[in-house]
Amino acid sequence: MSFELNGKTYETDEDGFLIDIGAWTTDVADFLAKTEEVNMSEQHWDVVNFLRDYYVEFQIAPAIKILVKEMAKKNGMKKQQASAYLYELFPNGPAVQACKIAGLPKPTGCV
Repeated sequence: MSFELNGKTYETDEDGFLIDIGAWTTDVADFLAKTEEVNMSEQHWDVVNFLRDYYVEFQIAPAIKILVKEMAKKNGMKKQQASAYLYELFPNGPAVQACKIAGLPKPTGCV
């Protein structure tokens, strides 16, 4: 599968995740967000940037438990609040949907 954006073709897997994570740009993120029916805000970008930084450091996309824990710590929330916040931002599953928009592979443990 693939999509075209600004005259360039981007290859994706059957779930719409970028094959070449190095091809990711903010324009690609905006395009993928639209396909996911997510209107990107500063809060969305905070999560996407966290995910990309995490991936650079650990070479893996974080599972939802780690994402919730880190967002809770970053935003001074309890884990339950952070989970609700993330699902509000990414209603189809914060780890999967946010990782797709961030141009990262599907998180481990997600089906």
